[in-house]
Amino acid sequence: MIALTVNGETRRTAAATIADLVRELDLDPAKVAVEHNGTIAPRSELAAHSIADGDTLEIVHFVGGGQEDDIWTVAGRTFGSRLIVGTGKYKDFEQNAAALEASGAEIVTVAVRRVNVSDPKAPMLTDYIDPKKITYLPNTAGCFTADEAIRTLRLAREAGGWALVKLEVLGEARTLYPDMRETLVATETLAREGFLPMVYCVDDPIAAKQLEDAGAVAIMPLGAPIGSGLGIQNRVTIRLIKEGAGVPVLVDAGVGTASDAAVAMELGCDGVLMNTAIAEAKDPIRMARAMKLAVEAGRDAYLAGRMATRKYADPSSPLAGLI
Repeated sequence: MIALTVNGETRRTAAATIADLVRELDLDPAKVAVEHNGTIAPRSELAAHSIADGDTLEIVHFVGGGQEDDIWTVAGRTFGSRLIVGTGKYKDFEQNAAALEASGAEIVTVAVRRVNVSDPKAPMLTDYIDPKKITYLPNTAGCFTADEAIRTLRLAREAGGWALVKLEVLGEARTLYPDMRETLVATETLAREGFLPMVYCVDDPIAAKQLEDAGAVAIMPLGAPIGSGLGIQNRVTIRLIKEGAGVPVLVDAGVGTASDAAVAMELGCDGVLMNTAIAEAKDPIRMARAMKLAVEAGRDAYLAGRMATRKYADPSSPLAGLI
């Protein structure tokens, strides 16, 4: 018998693997998510994960409703927050870290840039946002060819060991729209090399499916041009992408305020990624908190199922018996 901490409580068991333990708890391994000593154990590998005396496990159900239980998974990794935030355009790293905390986000996108060799002691993002506590999502912002993007992410993996990455290959500087031909080439190459690319793309259901088939672990259509704050301009096509996807779909780019984030979630998207909407707000910390609440509200509204729209009025109170 060994002693484990399971969901905060000590438990003695003769189980040898996580799958054995889950079955001992009368749970279906295919319907739970498990964190083992701080690391997510993919459901497909629970039978191969050995457990030992003193281990700590968190076991949660995949169920709809309530924010605490409404988790989502990308490439076998489970998150509670459906908001992903960027790390650019802030006044300083301290403000960035404060906004991240207010947002409740568990993933941040980070650009890969050259080290300042003239001042190697200069503050770095990792001094303020701990990559052991927050998932870093290296991205290819500023890359205009597949080769540039692939080279950047190879360096990112070497620097931090990251396989889960955000891929964007831009077509030109004025609109920052993605070049889908180069994006597809990069996706195929990265997937072959063991990367798990979450891919920024146009709002095209056909292109989205091609990316998924090429190895994208998440599809991230733009709601409007990057940094524009125009809101979700393409609700129909984003909804079509979501309906046809077998991987998570997240709106990436275009969000300007909290109502935009709520709209994205009401469409059924798995999450929203934003940077400028928070960083360029007059009060970034307060806006980050607003975005957190908006994403939660939009998700709840989607799960609740909105009322039908009607051409004419329908009174809330019955007219029969009117005085």
